[in-house]
Amino acid sequence: MTKIAETSGVRKVGLLSIGAYRPERVVTNDEICENIESSDEWIYTRTGIKTRRFAADDESAASMAIEAGRRAVANALLAATDIDAVIVATNTHFLQTPPAAPMVATALGANGIPGFDINVGCAGFGYALGVAADMVRGGSAGKVLVIGSEKLSPTIDMHDRGNCFIFADGAGAVVVGETPDQGIGPTVWGSDGEQTNAVRQDIDWIAHAENPTGPRPFLRMEGTAVFRWAAFEVGKAGARALEAAKVPPGKVKVFVPHQPTAESTNCWPRI
Repeated sequence: MTKIAETSGVRKVGLLSIGAYRPERVVTNDEICENIESSDEWIYTRTGIKTRRFAADDESAASMAIEAGRRAVANALLAATDIDAVIVATNTHFLQTPPAAPMVATALGANGIPGFDINVGCAGFGYALGVAADMVRGGSAGKVLVIGSEKLSPTIDMHDRGNCFIFADGAGAVVVGETPDQGIGPTVWGSDGEQTNAVRQDIDWIAHAENPTGPRPFLRMEGTAVFRWAAFEVGKAGARALEAAKVPPGKVKVFVPHQPTAESTNCWPRI
């Protein structure tokens, strides 16, 4: 019987570098309040946000991913040809095909390597990081460039008081590879299809194309529902992650959660 060759990777995986890209345009709360009945103080008190960045018209999720990725590769003291795969986590690559990741790889000078996108909302970077770590551990890649990039500003209804001050644009990247110590623990995965109305695109693109004079698609969020769900589920996910990593809660020195608002960020450590 013919045997299929086995692959083996490395046991210890971590971050080799980080890189980031922020658009130049700074949008203040006062500018946001030109379209809604609110104030800088109200927004800051509830979200912790004073300013955010909006991308230029000629910038995209892919172009920002390229810049963040280029910086991450340089910060790792690597050449683009040292990268074995690219994963881009994004919801705002506005082309159904091709995906952003191969475009990023080619722009960086690494055409031909595996590249794919992940579209799972706020959890996208976490999913991508888990996949990249498993690729390195499994031996299918030595170094993986992981990028989270979003151009959310065109998807926001600037008159929607429920979310227009929360979302913005930018990109962050890391290079994942072998490290002396374990830097990325077991990934805790999950999803909740029962909550699909909590954060959603309200009109699909085909429906909009068939009725171009009607309302255009926007990102909608039920803020209260999201906060209540996250208040319970983030704590559970954190406990599962600590258990999987065999790390006692008392040994945790730094906790960096997803940070939608200051209220959420301050709540989760107590949970």
